[in-house]
Amino acid sequence: MQVTPDTAGVALARKPTAQADAELRAVADQLEAGFLAEMLKSAGFGQARDSFGGGEGEDQFSSFLVQAQAEKMVAAGGIGLSESLFQALKGRTHEG
Repeated sequence: MQVTPDTAGVALARKPTAQADAELRAVADQLEAGFLAEMLKSAGFGQARDSFGGGEGEDQFSSFLVQAQAEKMVAAGGIGLSESLFQALKGRTHEG
């Protein structure tokens, strides 16, 4: 595509920015954390124990614990899903 004065603004608007990439990375990280939280729940993390459990309080707040664990997993490198999502989102938002 040849850049002319008429298309210069469009070309600049399509140029990726560091802020846009940071926002996409944050969204991808949130999606991976949500996926990991669901996998942890399916594996039984956050379920009440049979003995010496925390009762109703433990049941109410177990989802927060699972979500926090998933977020820590993503911060430590995760399973690579976040990077794949980031690249896919970046490709879709920066297409011409």
